[in-house]
Amino acid sequence: MPPSHKSQTHGTGILPAQCLMEAIERGEIIAAAPLDADQIQPASLDLRLGDVAYQVPASFLPGRRARVSERLEALTEQRLDLGRDTVLERGRVYLVPLLESLALRARTSGRANPKSSTGRLDVFCRVITDYGTEFDSVPAGYRGPLWLEIAPRSFHVLVRRGSRLAQLRLKRGSPPTSDSFVRRLNESLGLVQDPEGEADVKGGGIALSVDLEGSDPSGLIGYKARRNDAPIDIDRRGHYDVDAYWERVYRPRSGGIVLRTDEFYILSTKERVAVPPDMAADMVAYDTLVGEFRVHYAGFFDPGFGYNGDAAEGTKIVLEVRSHEVPFIVEHGQIVGRVLVERLLAPTDRPYGTAIGSNYFRQSLTLGKQFRR
Repeated sequence: MPPSHKSQTHGTGILPAQCLMEAIERGEIIAAAPLDADQIQPASLDLRLGDVAYQVPASFLPGRRARVSERLEALTEQRLDLGRDTVLERGRVYLVPLLESLALRARTSGRANPKSSTGRLDVFCRVITDYGTEFDSVPAGYRGPLWLEIAPRSFHVLVRRGSRLAQLRLKRGSPPTSDSFVRRLNESLGLVQDPEGEADVKGGGIALSVDLEGSDPSGLIGYKARRNDAPIDIDRRGHYDVDAYWERVYRPRSGGIVLRTDEFYILSTKERVAVPPDMAADMVAYDTLVGEFRVHYAGFFDPGFGYNGDAAEGTKIVLEVRSHEVPFIVEHGQIVGRVLVERLLAPTDRPYGTAIGSNYFRQSLTLGKQFRR
């Protein structure tokens, strides 16, 4: 484990890496197995799968009067042992107890999201708490276990005890945010860099749009998932052939591309994002005001994302896109979501980048870490 550094500078904000260490030392974060040093990210904690997966008929929330385990007594269809390599099948829903649990302070709450590599495989993951009424939301002062709902969409995936599919951020209080606050930050720091225009700020977030022109000489702008029944090991790196699982998508001659309801796309933003080491960002995953589709399963952008040392170079955001209900035409420059920005309690002591082995440092149009580059 890295050493703890007590360096809080604000009374409210997202907990950076060193404050997460302190939360572990205080017993706010409890682990059923020793934590790995690289579980602690710049401003989040990777969550690990426990010993068993319960196959259930459908997604559910326990509600204000029930624990997750109580609901599982009536809903479990099959119990799978994660002590060995286990395939989670496309089109099914599973619930897994996590190795991490919480005993939060009264003013500390949490927010969860799939990890980037999970979203890029089209694996739908959501954290659930006992007595929970919202997915991926941990109420202030929560004490109890964490569960992960897993629903592979495009591929079968291979997992085991300790596999990491989701991540958790903790927040103390309610740090200030508003359109004017975000606009000032963007003007001074260049959070979202758009070579074609002025930032669109609304609802405390900065708009991001899709890039259907690309910069690759071949005209490559994205990937579309192929049907392949060979499972993908969630923990493998640089192992799988891209063309066995993905169809390449090229720049349209005119207009846009049609997102069909049974297809999953990897695209990228036109804008570049740079998150300073004292801030954290999140992307609104689904907004019916911009179209009937979902973008970016994994919505956390860590402090230091898009930076090279002290320089805010900016990095494009990879979009995981799936249409809802009806086919939808998306065109170049169309808004697909918004980046929400919040300050940290203090600058993180381990910013995103090569120094901590970040998988998508200086990414462009990048598939999950499981595929050969």
